[in-house]
Amino acid sequence: MNIQYRGLRTTLSLREKFMAFDFVLFFSVLTLGIISMFAIYSSSGGNFDYHTKSHILRFSIFFLLFIIISFFNLRFWYQTSFLIYLFFFILLLSVKYFGLTSSGSQRWINLYIINLQPSELMKVGLILFLARYYHRTPSSDVNKLTSLFFPIVALLAPVLLVITQPDLGTSILIAAGGVIVVWLAGVKVKFFAYLSLLFVALAPIAISFLKPYQKSRILTFLNPDRDPLGAGYQIIQSKIAIGSGGLFGKGFLNGSQSYLDFLPEKHTDFIFTLFSEEFGFFGSTFILILYFLITARIVKIGHNTKSSFG
Repeated sequence: MNIQYRGLRTTLSLREKFMAFDFVLFFSVLTLGIISMFAIYSSSGGNFDYHTKSHILRFSIFFLLFIIISFFNLRFWYQTSFLIYLFFFILLLSVKYFGLTSSGSQRWINLYIINLQPSELMKVGLILFLARYYHRTPSSDVNKLTSLFFPIVALLAPVLLVITQPDLGTSILIAAGGVIVVWLAGVKVKFFAYLSLLFVALAPIAISFLKPYQKSRILTFLNPDRDPLGAGYQIIQSKIAIGSGGLFGKGFLNGSQSYLDFLPEKHTDFIFTLFSEEFGFFGSTFILILYFLITARIVKIGHNTKSSFG
């Protein structure tokens, strides 16, 4: 069989696709989404304000989209993977020149209906690109320097663009996704060792290019107590809130740390803290179990696929 379509020729009827649907994954994502709606509602003080309505609308639309996309044939993603990557890369470039600026960062494109963040899409685009590239590359050629050139360029280009936005966290996640695909493709450990040494050697130079707030975030991550009323305030307050929840929590809409505004960003970065305070250790554990189930089902689907691309 032509290596280009190896393992991609299986065609299932709509009924067969439905019977093969992963309902554990479906209900895990749905449950997590419903919990998120209540959490956002709680972060708004029990009011259907902008954040609550926006979240419910977006989850409803994109959960439906998630179901529709799940029925797409694997071959469709294979054939369009390079185009998808290129399209997302063009969007990243357009952010640099036409993007919206908020809180000192230029990360979004105004589509009038929604503000799109292309760096989030690139997490998927890079994985699709590398998956197709290594599907087409014979295993005997994976570790040749010539075969490593395109993956390195495809990985570094979006990462550097996202860093300049600046968005250090998302750039690290994009890089991590790409590196994992390269590792799964069979690239030898020695190449990762060389890159790690190069990264360590260049780290002092890279740090000099970071914005002051980025340096502060890294130092605060390592030691939140260095600035308890400044950069470390949120982390310290989040620990207090999680601890105050105890085993069973203070109850829905009863989180004192959250409602007394000790957590200014409780509707975004610290939404888990709000949930933990209200539902305690057992509620937090339930959330982690849901994430474990989602991850486990995704890994199982990948393990069962008949193609290296899948």
